[in-house]
Amino acid sequence: MSTIALQTLSGGSDAAKRLAARLGLSCGEIAVHRFPDGELRVAVAPATDTTILYAPLDQPNDKLIALLFAAEALRRNGAKRLVLVAPYLCYMRQDAAFHAGEAISQRAMGALLATTVDRIVTVDAHLHRTTDIRSVFPGIEAENLSAMPAIANALVTEGIDPATIVIGPDMESEPWVNDIASRLRLQHTVAKKTRPGDRSVAISFADPGLLAGRPALLVDDIVSSGTTLMAAAKALIAMGATAVDAVVTHALFPPAMIGAFAEAGIRSIRSTDSVPHPTNAIALDEILAAALRSELTTTHLPETTP
Repeated sequence: MSTIALQTLSGGSDAAKRLAARLGLSCGEIAVHRFPDGELRVAVAPATDTTILYAPLDQPNDKLIALLFAAEALRRNGAKRLVLVAPYLCYMRQDAAFHAGEAISQRAMGALLATTVDRIVTVDAHLHRTTDIRSVFPGIEAENLSAMPAIANALVTEGIDPATIVIGPDMESEPWVNDIASRLRLQHTVAKKTRPGDRSVAISFADPGLLAGRPALLVDDIVSSGTTLMAAAKALIAMGATAVDAVVTHALFPPAMIGAFAEAGIRSIRSTDSVPHPTNAIALDEILAAALRSELTTTHLPETTP
């Protein structure tokens, strides 16, 4: 029988260890050394027949090189199957060339990873016109999981006011908003976003009266600059929302911005642990483990020493 284990880049080690424990796997850490000229030296733990590579791909460039080198070492040392678990998957946003000469990063990243690993598991990938993530990674298995079950379970456990309105800050957020509102049996609406200028965002709602006197929960997949989220919060407060909280899958914004969110009227902001961040409050190990259990059916766990 074949063996299976999990290895992780250092940035995601806490979440990786929780996932490994849920699956009953050992968890090794991939060592990355940076030379003075910026080049990397990568060393992996002993290879197993199936190796799950855990890597949140925020701040991705060095991590991608480290993954490429780790895959080379693992294949050379006997790994027959590599499964990349990237709770946040980078370079998915640009799926077209909007100006002459632009690279289509989604296409380039898909081609690179498809020749590196055999399967990719991610969460709430930021796809615009791409309807099926499998089309991004030709010839390999790929799954785009939803964080909404984990987020809904966390909100139910903590308790949520039944008068809460679930809010999407723009039309792109509608799938997540509709999903979580259905799970929580709450009303929801999605804002209309316009950009009066390069650095400004205007938010409006079709039914402003819906928010008066009720708490609001902003839901989005990615928060990076935070501009849209803050504009939405200010609009909600102006329309009479009694409180504004936010929950996101991927917190990519600098931690120093948490204060700016509070100034904009956001009472709390919580994120999943797809990317290590001070706002992490919702673990994804349960949904990831459910997707990965198929990898255990034809393998056995390596023996561990006491």
